[in-house]
Amino acid sequence: MSRGEILKMKEMSPSLRERFEALKAFMDQCARGPVCVAFSGGVDSSLLLKAACESAKRFHNPVYAVTFQTMLHPACDLETAARVAAELGADHHVIEVNELELAKLRDNPPDRCYLCKRHLFQTLLAFARERGADCVLDGTNEDDLHVYRPGLKALEELGIISPLARFHITKQEVKELAAGYGLSTASRPSTPCMATRIPYGETFDYALLRRIEEGEKGLRAIFTGNIRLRVHRDTARIELDPDQMEKAVRRREEICGMLNSLGFRYITLDLAGFCSGSMDTVPEHFKDTL
Repeated sequence: MSRGEILKMKEMSPSLRERFEALKAFMDQCARGPVCVAFSGGVDSSLLLKAACESAKRFHNPVYAVTFQTMLHPACDLETAARVAAELGADHHVIEVNELELAKLRDNPPDRCYLCKRHLFQTLLAFARERGADCVLDGTNEDDLHVYRPGLKALEELGIISPLARFHITKQEVKELAAGYGLSTASRPSTPCMATRIPYGETFDYALLRRIEEGEKGLRAIFTGNIRLRVHRDTARIELDPDQMEKAVRRREEICGMLNSLGFRYITLDLAGFCSGSMDTVPEHFKDTL
């Protein structure tokens, strides 16, 4: 850790410092053997990978950063993951997975995330076993435990460890720690699964996902911050940070032209602004069954 990074770490609150030291001690335990990290290239998994690599150096053990190449995530995620893994000194691997081979997933049920996570992490566990890695980690943070995340059940069933959540480190604290380390992903907006742009119960295919991906790529060329293109059949609903909304109105003709060309008939701006998980409108009685 550089002198500048150490100075930034000293600025953290006593509570966060205590929890972060506990996390590092836990990572030291994991790193007594090979470690496998589910690595998306986002800020959560980047911080986790950094901690794993620091601990692994003490014991001269490998850290495998495993990225899933899937049809449900933007292509830019793979490029970012490869770059960041190289920066941190991890052994980067890419596993190709076709989630839509699962017939139930194509139907887009409310437990879609559970089905997908179980499929992905079973594949990851097989990879880890082949390399003798008993510790298989993912970047779930404290905030994820308090919103609708059916995939967490799959992680629990499979024995995947989530150190950030275990030591109650929130998303904002993850960003603070990542900035302290000087990680290039510290301010990177999250890029969740493309299926989160579609209401539960509406079937989807790769063609629709690629249209959404192209639409968001076009929007990112115009706006900064958080961007989501939610799709309700032939209507595209744009979610932005509030400070970007005036720009959306000024450039509405350009935006409408771009999205119309992708096959979206109606273009709307959500005045509520960006909201992570805005499609997670699941009946309470269904949540109780997960």
